[in-house]
Amino acid sequence: MKIVFMGTPEFAVPSLDILVSSGFDIVGVITATDKPAGRGNKIKMSAVKQYALEKGLPILQPKNLKSPVFLEELAALKADLQVVVAFRMLPAVVFDMPPLGTINLHGSLLPNYRGAAPINWAVMNGETETGVTTFFIQQQIDTGKIIFQEDMPIGPKETAGEVHDRMMILGAGTVLKTVKSIESGTYPSVAQQLTGDEKPAHKIHKSTCLIDWSKEVQSIFNHVRGLYPYPTAHSLLDGETFKILETDYSEEAHELAFGTMVSDGKTYLKVAAKGGFLHLLKAQLPGRRRMPIADLLRGYKGDFNGMVLS
Repeated sequence: MKIVFMGTPEFAVPSLDILVSSGFDIVGVITATDKPAGRGNKIKMSAVKQYALEKGLPILQPKNLKSPVFLEELAALKADLQVVVAFRMLPAVVFDMPPLGTINLHGSLLPNYRGAAPINWAVMNGETETGVTTFFIQQQIDTGKIIFQEDMPIGPKETAGEVHDRMMILGAGTVLKTVKSIESGTYPSVAQQLTGDEKPAHKIHKSTCLIDWSKEVQSIFNHVRGLYPYPTAHSLLDGETFKILETDYSEEAHELAFGTMVSDGKTYLKVAAKGGFLHLLKAQLPGRRRMPIADLLRGYKGDFNGMVLS
């Protein structure tokens, strides 16, 4: 069985690796174009491309998935199946090309958390469980027939980054199980059943990352960990972005205005919210690097006490 793999970030690499290691014939790898990144705008290739180069796999990096040149190159690979993990939305002319179809790995238990950021939203919403789903791609995003699902817990203080790292391993195993079942012709294919209670996982915008200090303190804690390590939650300090990275919280009564900071100037900095305080463990001031809160306090010339975040 000839397979074309489509993916870009680190999340996709274990899925590609497990297929290669299991002896499947990867006839092509489709990934994002190289882009300038970081200081100096040095050209950076995707994690999937780096892996494909190491393994000597054929690579295509189309800018336009409907380009006649790309479609000819893709058709020439004569894939029986296409496997998609963390890539981009495909046009029908691409996902309908292989005779066995195109499967996708999604980071939630569909139909819940359809969309671009399922891990972030599951953590931000305080979920205690998530999982992965493999399904056949169809025109509407994340709506295709389910092949397999595997669930996994979310710890009460786990960050989106930690869930991501565990999920990409779980996902790789599920991709392998799915491809083997398709190869043998014994795979399930079940239509998604909607209940009306499904939660969306739309793209994270800058406005999504802004903390609302009038919310319950546990909700704010979930919001911060659901955005860590990227893109990170933030608040405004004197009109400038103050990134809040790692936190804990305590539920306790107080009469302070929401967003008011309390600190001893040396070891702790906490912020008043509804029902308690968010305890900052790591943060980043404008123009500064990320640092533990004790280091941030040591280098700050002013006094946070009584200042209000907005």
